[in-house]
Amino acid sequence: MTSPTGFTEIIGILGGMGPAATADFYTKLVSMTPGHNDQDHLRTVIWSDPTIPDRTEALLGTGPDPTPWLLNGSRVLREAGATVIAIPCNTAHAFVPRIADHVGLPIIHMIGEVARHLTTLQPAVRTAGLLATTGTVQAGLYQEWLARYDIRLVLPATTSRQAEVMAAIRAVKAGKPAAATASLTDAARQLTAQGAQAIIAGCTEIPLGLPADDVEVPLVDPAVILAQVLVRRARTA
Repeated sequence: MTSPTGFTEIIGILGGMGPAATADFYTKLVSMTPGHNDQDHLRTVIWSDPTIPDRTEALLGTGPDPTPWLLNGSRVLREAGATVIAIPCNTAHAFVPRIADHVGLPIIHMIGEVARHLTTLQPAVRTAGLLATTGTVQAGLYQEWLARYDIRLVLPATTSRQAEVMAAIRAVKAGKPAAATASLTDAARQLTAQGAQAIIAGCTEIPLGLPADDVEVPLVDPAVILAQVLVRRARTA
């Protein structure tokens, strides 16, 4: 079935990691969609499952593997009619290879899309800074993708600074984004001092606690990039 605007895609959002980030992503998807009325927007199915085990804990070996939950959620979306899946959680992308061949639908790789986006920025970005969960950092997700485009990645310089980033992410998850702003701003400034020409908000909670105006260089929001890719894909499908 085709929508009144001619869109054939039905976006499946595999969310709940966390719920506020999922809601924020859908808001961004709506804002990125050009339209004048309801019918101009994309058909979307959202599966928000906050019972999915913590992705960082799984990667660090201190918690259960979230793969079965991610696979189940993907199947729920497929059965609900989704034709493509978006996962607005950076750390969850460490588990995408485990589910991709079993879902039966394309999964838009948010981190890969961010890496491609960085190559389009002017002036050219040769060094990017990353604020992300410890799981994302240790899994090397951004390191792998940015290396394909010869972009150097800088990370928080100390274990204590990374711990502050994790504490800020938890504050946002707890509904206290304002409590995260100071530490995230300081961490972003440190990355800029290390040579970062852009900062990747590599956890979907981070943009909720870090205003772009507080960062001296472009703040790249992977959720925005993912939304833009989905809109372009839907318009050309």
